[in-house]
Amino acid sequence: MAEKSVTRGYGLLEKVLAMQRAKVANRHITSELRSGRLLDIGCGAYPYFLTNTEFKEKFGLDSVGLVSSIDPIVLVRQDLSKKAVLPFDSNFFDVVTMLAVVEHLEAERLSGVLSEIRRVLKSGGLLVLTTPTRCADTLLKVMAKLWLVSSTEIEDHKDVYDHPKIKVALRNAGFTDAQITCGYFEFFMNLWTVAKKRDLSS
Repeated sequence: MAEKSVTRGYGLLEKVLAMQRAKVANRHITSELRSGRLLDIGCGAYPYFLTNTEFKEKFGLDSVGLVSSIDPIVLVRQDLSKKAVLPFDSNFFDVVTMLAVVEHLEAERLSGVLSEIRRVLKSGGLLVLTTPTRCADTLLKVMAKLWLVSSTEIEDHKDVYDHPKIKVALRNAGFTDAQITCGYFEFFMNLWTVAKKRDLSS
């Protein structure tokens, strides 16, 4: 995953995009889950979402050089495009977020990453992810050529995902259709997906 370009000095536009993703994630996280642990995968060199959400314990993971410490956030460096195994115990997190991250993963790797996320989620825990739609991805590439957004960030996109494609990856990871909800934001330019973990016995 490339460094979140909001830290690269591209200004207000990318900060606004990060703010909108954070709003979507916060809207889907219930108050009772906030007394537990949150993991933000692809948090960026400066973890914008983690610093703008309330949780008892907050963890961030990314492949880039992370800031050394932002109390009380625990930051871990790992590239999921090379190693999909998460360095956490099973049933450890109440919520995992991937905000504008899945597009940085090839489709053949995504199910493995989602399977690991399901492993580290507690029963009843949530996965919240966002990604640009195909139309938005095309627009972002144009904006990158105009230096309005980070060209490094956009060039690192490995795939474009829609809801059916994400649902297939989630099913392969062990989630069921009944546990998955989907929607759009920013005038259908971005999509969100929420998957709730349930034990097979429940």
